[in-house]
Amino acid sequence: MVGAELLGDPDRLIDGVATLEAAGGRDLSFLTNTRYREQARSSEAGAILVSRAISPDTLGGLGVDLVVCDDAYRALADLVTALFPVPEVEPGVHETACVDATAQVHPGARIDAFAVVGAGSTIAPGAMVGAHSVVGRGCRVGAGTVLHPHVVVYDGSRIGDRVIVHSGVVLGADGFGFAEGEAAASQVKLPQVGIVVIEDDVEIGANSAVDRATFDATRVGRGTKIDNLVQVGHNAQIGQACILCGQAGVSGSSRIGDRVLLAGQAGVAGHFEIGNGVQVAAKSAVFQEVPPGQQVAGIPATPIAAWRRRIALQSRLPAMRRALRELERRVQELEAAGIESAAGSAAALEPETDAGDEK
Repeated sequence: MVGAELLGDPDRLIDGVATLEAAGGRDLSFLTNTRYREQARSSEAGAILVSRAISPDTLGGLGVDLVVCDDAYRALADLVTALFPVPEVEPGVHETACVDATAQVHPGARIDAFAVVGAGSTIAPGAMVGAHSVVGRGCRVGAGTVLHPHVVVYDGSRIGDRVIVHSGVVLGADGFGFAEGEAAASQVKLPQVGIVVIEDDVEIGANSAVDRATFDATRVGRGTKIDNLVQVGHNAQIGQACILCGQAGVSGSSRIGDRVLLAGQAGVAGHFEIGNGVQVAAKSAVFQEVPPGQQVAGIPATPIAAWRRRIALQSRLPAMRRALRELERRVQELEAAGIESAAGSAAALEPETDAGDEK
């Protein structure tokens, strides 16, 4: 299944997967980071899944069967998917659901209790609209897509196939667009008449929001994964296979390339373009264009090598401050000594006054 090599007993029975600490003799565990080698040595797991890249020294002394593969983390995902398949959606419309007469709900779809499907919306085969979720007017929910309970999909939104949307997510709320009014302390709302497009195989974590565009579409590209509490502003364009970690924020009209990583609490200011493959470190703030392939960090975000140098210098600032104060003190002493010396020299050069001359 995963192209692995077994180093151990081929007759050992394995029927579960668990962490190193919790695993028992019939569990497969995993070691994907060498920081956990001590836990691996003390684990009671029947076998441990490891990557070939981990050195033999690390693996030595584990005392358990090893399942060695190219990428243990990817293999783990495949194994868990096989061992714990997602139950198929049981089709049907709950008696308490509110489905508009003009909505098209495929017989193979599921609409749970107290869910709402608006006029003209389409729910594809295998899709599920969870309890208390709302799908507005003119929306499309693709095949195999799951909207967990308490999801809100505003009018006109387009959701692709095999999308997972977790509870509390809001798709298609108005973008944050206002013009300054003539009267003091007033703001004029710019109507947001665009839509949201979520492409195939996207996953959106709990309590995240993707705002509708002002005119066209806010888009989340195929295969992108969005963590909890992420904000995507109006008109933003997010590429394919991106990772947006918890509390990251993408401001309006930003353009994010493919396979971009925004770590936790990273933010991208509006109207900037982030190239393909860029990685933005946690708590960083991007205020400029970032070329493809760069790793950036800090506020404002800069290439990560420069950021590391800056951080290293910051730790030396107290010592540098003390040294600077000492230099200032010495300069003041030298200046004071120089003034006294100059005054003494000037006094020595003044001619002596004879009493007779005064007469």
